[in-house]
Formats: sequence, structure tokens, C-alpha cells
Amino acid sequence: MINKSLLLTYLYLLIYITLSSGVILYNKWVLSPKYFNFPFPITLTMIHMGFSGAVAFLLVRVFKVVSPIKMTFEIYATCVIPISAFFASSLWFGNTAYLHISVAFIQMLKALMPVATFLMAVLCGTDKLRWDVFSNMLLVSVGVVVSSYGEIHFNVVGTVYQVTGIFAEALRLVLTQVLLQKKGLTLNPITSLYYIAPCSFMFLFVPWYFLEKPGMEVSQIQFNFWIFFSNAICALALNFSIFLVIGRTGAVTVRVAGVLKDWILIALSTVVFPESTITGLNIIGYAIALCGVVMYNYLKDWKLEKKSSDVQTPDSSDGVTSSASDLKLDEEAPLIPSSRLSYIGRTQLSGQGS
Repeated sequence: MINKSLLLTYLYLLIYITLSSGVILYNKWVLSPKYFNFPFPITLTMIHMGFSGAVAFLLVRVFKVVSPIKMTFEIYATCVIPISAFFASSLWFGNTAYLHISVAFIQMLKALMPVATFLMAVLCGTDKLRWDVFSNMLLVSVGVVVSSYGEIHFNVVGTVYQVTGIFAEALRLVLTQVLLQKKGLTLNPITSLYYIAPCSFMFLFVPWYFLEKPGMEVSQIQFNFWIFFSNAICALALNFSIFLVIGRTGAVTVRVAGVLKDWILIALSTVVFPESTITGLNIIGYAIALCGVVMYNYLKDWKLEKKSSDVQTPDSSDGVTSSASDLKLDEEAPLIPSSRLSYIGRTQLSGQGS
């Protein structure tokens, strides 16, 4: 007899992998001069943010599906604005990379995410520099360097854009943990988009006005409503699918699904975009990087399990038991945060193309 709960879990994972891969390939197709030829990544990202913000507004204010949280000006200024700024930056730089490098190589570069997250956590003071983690990060970095060396169509500009986007996303994840979680705020996927998408849209407007608006005025660009509408729908659906999967399975399963998705996407991108070429060094370097990522996740999950195993700890003074929630939590920002409020988008990291 088929376990319906397990079947539903696999269905959610399949939806997540399909949407994540689809959004990335769709963005590449839209932006690439060889295909749809809409080389305006900031504009495309603004369409995603504007659409997501509008849908979230309707769900919160009109249909009242969820209630907004108690948002003060101090919380908005010190939490939402900086998080939105780095979220917008990660999407902008990540989408711009599609103009210069292949989808396959971008996915290989994304193996740097745990390295960037760990470094940002150390710089922000939420984690300490530990040699076991540092050795894993070094292994990941070596793998990415080998993979880059084996890239036939290596492009410095595209690589810089992608790596910058990765570090912007890593800083966003760390800031989300530091600023929002420590204030006790929890945002579901709708309220996350409700507060952060409009703010990210405004941050994107400034570089768009100076960098892309003049080019859009003088060049002959094609605008197909249904293509951009369906692209925005897919990006919004991806946001919700990530939360559904994490809520159904947990962050560890999402990490495993993310690795599987990356391999599928790398292989699929060479079929969809024939100009993409994967070399033996690409594969070897990416495999080395993944070994470092797996070791990093294993050490982190082992540490979390060790802490959570002591759910009730006797108090030596009065014999009263305290719950695990009273213990000091692990402040290290994981590759994919276990807290649902932290993940609004690409995902990727894989999210909307970054």
C-alpha cells in the first residue's frame, strides 16, 4: 500500500526541482541574445519583484489570506531594508551572469555558496573560524577553481557577476538570521514577499534608471506579455514551493534535493542550450566541490543532532527540566536555512536565476 504522506513529499520535491530548473532555464532563454534576446537582467528582476509584491498585497490586504505582522518603522528600517537591498543585489548580479556564462558553469560556481555563507557569518560575528569547517571550505574552493580552469567559454565578467551575487545572497541569509530571527519575527512566504519584494523593487529601480533605461529607449526590444507573465508566475511559484518543501521535509532534504537538481540542470542545460559545453575538468572540479559541500552539511547536521538530542536537560540547581528551545542555538548560517523566513527566492539561491 502506497504511503500517501510519503508520496506527497516526493511530489513536493519534484515540483521544487522542476520549478527551480525551469525558472533558471527560462531566465537564461529570455536574457540570452541568441534566443529571446531581452538583455536587460535588472528589468526582468524588477518584473519578478513587482509581480510578487502585487500578488502578496492582494493576498494580505484584499483577500486576507494571512495577516500582516506588527511592523514598526524601526524594524522596517533596520531589518527589511538591508535584507531587501542584498536580496535585490543577489538577483541582479545572478541574472546578469546569464548574459556572459553558461547555465552549467553558473551551477558549478554556486557550489561556493557555503563558503560565502561561512565567511559572511564569521565577519558578522555569528560564527567562529573553525579549522574543520575551514578545511571543507578550502576543498570547495579548490573544486570550483578546477572547474573554472576547465571551462571552455570562461568569461571573467560573468564569473565576477555570479560570485558577487553569491556573496550578496550569503550576506542576506546571515542578516536575516541576525536581524529578523533574533527579534523573534517569523514571516511566512506571503508576508515575506509582502514586505521585501516592494522594497527590493525600489532598490533595483536606481541601477535600472541609469544602466538599462537609456538602452531600452534607443534599442529595438521585443516585449511579449505572455512570456514575461508566465516567467513571473514561475518565479513566484518557485518561492512558494521552497517553503512547501522545507515545511514538509526539512532543510536537510532540501539540500540533498538541491544537489540532485544541480546535476539534472547541468545535464539539461547542455541539451536546451547546445552552445554549452561540459569538459572533464568541469565535472572533476564540481565533484571535488560537492565533496566539500557534503562534508560541510554532514558536520553541521551532526552538530545540530547532538544539540537537539538533549531535548530535556536537568537543571543541577533545582531539578527542573528545561526544553531545548531554552538552550543556546547554533548561530551558523547553513547552506539552506532551516528557518522558513530566510528563504524568499533564488535560490539558489537557485531562485529566480541567481
